Amino acid sequence: MDFFEHQEQARRKTTLLVAYFLLAVILIIGALYAVFAFFFLPELPPEATHSASAMIRTWWNTELFIGVAIMAIVIIGVGTIYRIITLSKGGVAVARLLGARPVSANTTNLHERRLLNVVEEIALASGTPVPHVFVLDQEESLNAFAAGFSPRDAVIAVTSGCLTRLTRDELQGVVAHEFSHIINGDMRLNLRLMGVLNGILIIGIIGYWIFRIAGDTRGSGGGGRKKGGAGGALVIIGLAVMVIGYIGVFFGKLIKSAVSRQREFLADAASVQFTRNPEGLSGALKKIGGFFKGSRIQHPNAEEASHLFFANGLGSAWLNLMATHPPLVERIRRIDPAFDGNFAAVKTAPIAVDDGAEVTALRAAATSALSSAPQTPGRPATIPLQRGQTLQSIGQPTAETLTHVKDLLNALPAAVKSASRESLGARALIYGLLLSSDEKIRHAQLQHLALKTEAKVAKRTQELAANLAALPATARLPLIDLALTALRTLPKGQVATFRDNLQALIEADAEISLFEYMLQRMVARRLESQLGPPPRVGVRYDELKPLLPTVSIVLSTLAYYGQAEDASASRAFQSGAARLKAILILLPKEACGLAAVDQALTRLNRAAPAVKKMVLDACVACIAADGRTTVTEAELLRAIADSLDCPIPPFSADAA
Repeated sequence: MDFFEHQEQARRKTTLLVAYFLLAVILIIGALYAVFAFFFLPELPPEATHSASAMIRTWWNTELFIGVAIMAIVIIGVGTIYRIITLSKGGVAVARLLGARPVSANTTNLHERRLLNVVEEIALASGTPVPHVFVLDQEESLNAFAAGFSPRDAVIAVTSGCLTRLTRDELQGVVAHEFSHIINGDMRLNLRLMGVLNGILIIGIIGYWIFRIAGDTRGSGGGGRKKGGAGGALVIIGLAVMVIGYIGVFFGKLIKSAVSRQREFLADAASVQFTRNPEGLSGALKKIGGFFKGSRIQHPNAEEASHLFFANGLGSAWLNLMATHPPLVERIRRIDPAFDGNFAAVKTAPIAVDDGAEVTALRAAATSALSSAPQTPGRPATIPLQRGQTLQSIGQPTAETLTHVKDLLNALPAAVKSASRESLGARALIYGLLLSSDEKIRHAQLQHLALKTEAKVAKRTQELAANLAALPATARLPLIDLALTALRTLPKGQVATFRDNLQALIEADAEISLFEYMLQRMVARRLESQLGPPPRVGVRYDELKPLLPTVSIVLSTLAYYGQAEDASASRAFQSGAARLKAILILLPKEACGLAAVDQALTRLNRAAPAVKKMVLDACVACIAADGRTTVTEAELLRAIADSLDCPIPPFSADAA
C-alpha cells in the first residue's frame, strides 16, 4: 500500500466514522424516547395490551419524539463541537490535555537533545515539517503519541520513561512509528474520534447528574405516574439515561478499537522499513513488556486519548475486545518471529546518553559526503530523478534518506545549526539565505533589515551570511525546515513583520527566483497557524477532468522554468501531459508564472489522493523530460508536493 492508498483509506474510515456516529445518535434517540414514553405517556388500558396497533397509538407521540430528538441532538452536538473547538489548535491542544511539557529547542538536557535530534532527522528524511516535541514528565511508563490535524500542526510526545529508558535505536523506532501516523493521515481521524466520543459521553454524564439530583430530592414524594413519585421516577430516568449514554460510549470504543489496531501493525511495518533496524522497534516493545510500569498512562484524560498512544495506555481490556492496540507479543512476533514471548525485566535506572561520540564519528564522513559533489561553475549539480521511484518515495522514506539527512545535519556549521533552533537566529538564517550576490542589491537588503527588524537580528544575519553562502544547494530546504520550526513560537505580530521583511528582500532585485518562491510558500504554509486558524482542507474533486485547466498552468510553468528554449519547453510539457492521458495545450508564458501556480496549487489541494498522484506523476515527467534535473528543479517539485500535502523526501545530488 503506497502513500496515496493510505490517504484514501483514512478518508474512507472518516466516512465510516461519520456513519457509525449517525447510527449511534439514532439509537440513542430511540432509547431515550422509550424511557420518556414509559414515564410520561398514558398507561395502556388492559384491553390494549394484546393489540400491537393500540400499543403503537398509545406509546407513539410525535411531539414527544421530536422534543427528545432535538434535545439529544443538541446535547450530543454541543459535546462534540466543544471538544472539536478545544482541539482546534491541533496536536498542541492534545499535548496540553494530557499534561505534556514542550521541549525547548535549545535544551541542554542530553536525553531531550537526543529526542530532538531523532525527531529532526526523521522529519527531514520524511519531507514533513518538524513537529513540536513534548514530554509527559509525570508518566514513568514507556509510551508516546503523535497528534494533529495535519503535519503542519503535529506534535510528538513521549513519556519520561520513554525518554530516559530507551536506547537511541529504540527511541528512533518509536518515533518512526509515530511519524507513520503523521504521514498517512491517521492523526486527523484520531482527533475526530475524540470529538465524536465526547459528544456521546455527554449523555451519560447528564444521566449521572439527574441521578444525583433526584437522589437528593427523592424524599419529597410526588404524584408521578409510576411508583415512587417524581423523585423515584427521576432516579430511574437518570439511571436509564446513564445506561443509554454509556452504551453509546461502549460502541464508540469498539469503533475506536477496530480503527486503531490494524493501523498499529501498519505503523510498525513502516517504522522497520524506514529505519532498517527491526531490533530498535522490537526492543522498545520488549521493554514495555518487561518494565514494571509497562505503558500505562496515569493522567485522567488518558481514556479519551487512548487510541493515540504507541502502546496500550490503559489497563487490560475485557476479552481484548476494547483494546486499542494489538497484544505486545503479536506485534513483536511480526517484527521478530523468533520471539519466545518471555519479557526480560527492565532496569529502573535511566540510560546514559553519549551523543557526543556519535556526532564526532559522523561529522568527518558527513563533511566529506557534502563536499564530494561540488558544483562546476556554470553547470549545476543534478538530481537522479526517476518517475516511479519518486512517486514511491512519497510518504515512504528510506534508510538511505535518513542517513543522507544525518550527514547533512552533522555537516552544518555549528553557528548555522545553533541559529536554526531559536527564533532570533532562525529569522536571521532565512534572511541570510535571501541575500543577493550582487553587492548593490545586497546593500539595499541589509539597509532594509537595519530599519525594519531588531538590531540583533540584522547583526546576526550579516554574521551568518558567509556560512550560508558556502552551503550546498541540497542543504537549503532542510535547513529552512529546521528554522521554521523555531519560528512557530513567534507571536502573531512578529510573524507578520517577518513575512513583510521576506517580501521586501525577495523583491529587492525586481524578480522572484524559483528558490525565493519556494521559500515564500513554505513560510506562508508553515506559519499560517500563527496568523489565524488554518483553513480545513476537504476533498472537493474526486476526478481529474475539472482540474485539467489548473494542471495546464502548473505543467506549463514547470516546462518554461526548466527549459531555455520554447521547443524544449513544449516537449517537456507534452511529457507531463502524456502521463495524464489527456489533451492539454501549452499555455503562453504570460498566462503562467509563479503567482498563477500558487493559485493552482491551492485548488489542486482539494483533490482526492488518487488525483494528486496523477498530477505529481505528470510534474515529475515534465521536470525529468530532458534527462537532467537541477537541484532547484527537484526542490521545486518538493515544494509543489508539500503544497499538496504529499511529502517527498530530500534528494541527494550527483556531480554534474
